[in-house]
Amino acid sequence: MKIKRKKFVITIDGPASSGKSTTAKMLAKKLNCIYIDSGSMYRAVALYLKDNSIDLENENALKEVLYEINIEILYKPEKNENAIFLNGKDVSTKIRNSEITNYSSIIAKKKIIRERMVELQRKMAETQSIIMDGRDIGTVVFPDADFKFFLKASIDERAKRRFLEMKDKSASSETESRFSRVWRMDNISLGKIKKDLKWRDRTDSNREISPLKMANDAIEIDTTNLTIEEQTQKILDILKYEITL
Repeated sequence: MKIKRKKFVITIDGPASSGKSTTAKMLAKKLNCIYIDSGSMYRAVALYLKDNSIDLENENALKEVLYEINIEILYKPEKNENAIFLNGKDVSTKIRNSEITNYSSIIAKKKIIRERMVELQRKMAETQSIIMDGRDIGTVVFPDADFKFFLKASIDERAKRRFLEMKDKSASSETESRFSRVWRMDNISLGKIKKDLKWRDRTDSNREISPLKMANDAIEIDTTNLTIEEQTQKILDILKYEITL
């Protein structure tokens, strides 16, 4: 399946666990283009700042550090997924824990950090067709994107998805003992995940810089009762007049 245009940008925004990342990955594969996970870029920055105890209030130090950070998103065919490299090191797993995920929402409020990330993201789209998901991709990063989508789902459904995702990753981990995996899952509840998601929704929607919101020209899709395959197909159906089989 190929887009008729020589180069294109598709944006998919929405709250956490609305299905945007998995849908974007599947869509990129079907359209034979590059998928860029903007959230992983912020998580990588959050990991670096936390590991190096960088003071978010020190603007000069923060600006200097941001230009020392190199983020690469490389496709790993053996895993059929992207790997996130921070200054040459694969941090794909490290950036997915809840602490780094929540901290990424905090640092995303900083204008200087968002400006640097937008700069990097726009550069990625200069020479290739991309699909990018996040919270402000269609409103701030690529306001003139060729296609914009906004995915949403009920808080209960999103909490369930996050729980199952964490459970699956815990069960498949090769670096933890069985005891530690069981202990970790016993300390995760749907209630806590739901509370964390609500906190993140408020944080992302109420931040002064680039808040989470749907672009005026975006197409909204409620994924509450849709499988990943169904929501991906729904987008493909919308794009059918723009693509060639």
